[in-house]
Amino acid sequence: MTCITAEAAASAKGPTALSTAASESTKFKIGGWIATLCFLIVVFEGYDIVALGATIPVLTAPDVGGFSVAEMNWVNTFSLIGVGVGAAVMGRLADRYGRRRPLLLAVLVFSIFTLAFPLMPNAFLMSLVRFIAGLGLGGCMPVALALMQENAPVGRRALANNLPMVGYHLGAVLASLAGKAAGIHWWSLYYLGGGMGLALLVVLWFKLPDSEVTPAAERSSIADVLKSKYLRSSIGLWIAAFMGLVLVYGLNAWLPKIMSAAGYPVADSLTMLFVLNLGAIAGLFISAYAADSKGIKLVSILWFAASAAFLLLLAVPFGSQVLLTAVLFVTGVFVFSAQCLMYVYAGHVYPRDMVATGIGLASGVGRFGAIIGPYLTGLMVAAGTAYPGAFFFYAGAALIAVVVIAQIPKPKAA
Repeated sequence: MTCITAEAAASAKGPTALSTAASESTKFKIGGWIATLCFLIVVFEGYDIVALGATIPVLTAPDVGGFSVAEMNWVNTFSLIGVGVGAAVMGRLADRYGRRRPLLLAVLVFSIFTLAFPLMPNAFLMSLVRFIAGLGLGGCMPVALALMQENAPVGRRALANNLPMVGYHLGAVLASLAGKAAGIHWWSLYYLGGGMGLALLVVLWFKLPDSEVTPAAERSSIADVLKSKYLRSSIGLWIAAFMGLVLVYGLNAWLPKIMSAAGYPVADSLTMLFVLNLGAIAGLFISAYAADSKGIKLVSILWFAASAAFLLLLAVPFGSQVLLTAVLFVTGVFVFSAQCLMYVYAGHVYPRDMVATGIGLASGVGRFGAIIGPYLTGLMVAAGTAYPGAFFFYAGAALIAVVVIAQIPKPKAA
């Protein structure tokens, strides 16, 4: 199904009418079903990722789950491999066949296999189910962000990108709160997440329109991102996304364990995860307005540099709980939105029929950082060196992103 837009109806009336119709159409879409559905889709990725991080302390408790930290590290790793593969593949499918069908398929897959996760009797089957659920989860975000960016009003691409990303952190907040409420009943988080996913699927079926599909003769290929005009930007975005996801997934998966190792009770550690993601929500709005007004390259560099500074600060013991909470909040402001700006950057670099592919590849290649970050952090947790060692590790990743982004050509303003 192809959407009939106001632009098509106005095309015969000349450039002025077409421009006006396009503006009104995008305003309607940004405030209508597309924005709402894209927001809800991304909520589930944030919820699902943090649900595992919030339940790892319970699953590794000898009197509850009985799993080892090493086993849960593998479960988390296979989940993230699935997310990376799903992002790279589904982004390309969305550019080739339209946005609707890939999104429906992705939501269906992650909902069913999220529901199945608590039923698995051992770590091997848990890893397999999380891998398949990850395929669906990873496919959701690049398609949703491409939908939002291609319907963004002029000069508001970063805001359009970051609005659904607020959903990611809202999902993370909900999962951290649900984790505290569930206690030893860890399985309830997955039944809740999978059930809400199936409910969303019904709404998507009836309300999500499709986008126009590029004619076969004009379609780009996935190899086009490595053409000379895009090569430097593509590699730079992949490395920066890798480093950004080292931070995002490492912190969301292991912060409760890291802070527990520092001597804080588990309940307080989960509260810290909640505060970190509240800061992330504020940061998405701040970074979006900054990037749209000051330029995506400058703001990306500043955001990763600030991330490094505040992560290093967290390696210093705090005598005041209030001060620690404030620093965690500000850390969240920079760390999570720095990563999201890489998807905005992709929207500036690639043409419309390559945007979902570009975002998907940045997300997919970057997901290796989402694998390496939590995996290495898990090794540090098991070795007893996660505090303060993990924060030094994360700060180093942020500084590498600063250097890499500085080498990417400055894109044209949108």
